Amino acid sequence: MNELLVIADPRLMAERAAWLENLARERRLSEHTLDAYERDTRQFLTFLTGHLAGPATLGDIRELRPADFRAFLAARRKQGSGARSLGRNLAGLRSLLRHLEKKGLVNAAGAGAIRSPKQPKSLPKPLSDTQAITVVSNEAQLHDEPWIAARDAAVMTLLYGCGLRISEALDLIPSDLQKGATTLRITGKGNKTRLVPLLSVVFDAVEKYRTLCPYHLEPGEPLFRGARGGKLQPAIIQRAMQKLRSAFGLPETATPHALRHSFATHLLAGGGDLRTIQELLGHASLSTTQVYTGVDASRLLEVYDRAHPRA
Repeated sequence: MNELLVIADPRLMAERAAWLENLARERRLSEHTLDAYERDTRQFLTFLTGHLAGPATLGDIRELRPADFRAFLAARRKQGSGARSLGRNLAGLRSLLRHLEKKGLVNAAGAGAIRSPKQPKSLPKPLSDTQAITVVSNEAQLHDEPWIAARDAAVMTLLYGCGLRISEALDLIPSDLQKGATTLRITGKGNKTRLVPLLSVVFDAVEKYRTLCPYHLEPGEPLFRGARGGKLQPAIIQRAMQKLRSAFGLPETATPHALRHSFATHLLAGGGDLRTIQELLGHASLSTTQVYTGVDASRLLEVYDRAHPRA
């Protein structure tokens, strides 16, 4: 039915089409994101047709108040949209309005005054022990260039073996991993420093990469390099993991970050206490670690009863 409905006047529709074309050509957004933005803004203009009792114009868009955007979000929520969908709806609208504002056609302050719906906390799903060990092995890497395969294996071994964030692993410099070292000093979020155990298997994976790497690794320069010698970017490791998911039939939740989550979850399952895991992950509060590892109240009580001196 919406396809037959005139949802906006021709000039507004033309500006919307120009915005979408700009996103595709200059911003190079994915086809999936473009489809979502097209659908979100179409739904908004369809809503305005009923809300304003007629097709929306640029003049109508200029006059929109925060209450109008809240009414749209309320209508979408009533139709069953969750917080994530509503947040994306609002992001698409803001992008369109910024485009129109840059051309001097509207003021985007109304949408900017609306807070995005609070997103539910989602738990990253850990890999099983077998899946994690497979993913970090050098033999599993799918790149034809041996040094790049060794590099990807070394990075993923750091994520799973030390519980590092991907940014923390890629910020390492050669002098961070000295021969014979048993700990690794990591500077994480908020410039907070922590020590994590450096397992021999992790050191060996990094050493294999160093041996094969064709670039000279100066002590103060990035340890992990891209194919052309620059600092390795997270997207490269994310794409490598995507290929591993396809090759080994792993779920979509198998991401580089899931390796860090697997580190915490497997430690907890093996009897590690939450406070130690909190320190290893670099979390500011224990509650963050509780959510991160997906433990329930009974598991917390079990750890408390076993470890607390007053229990």
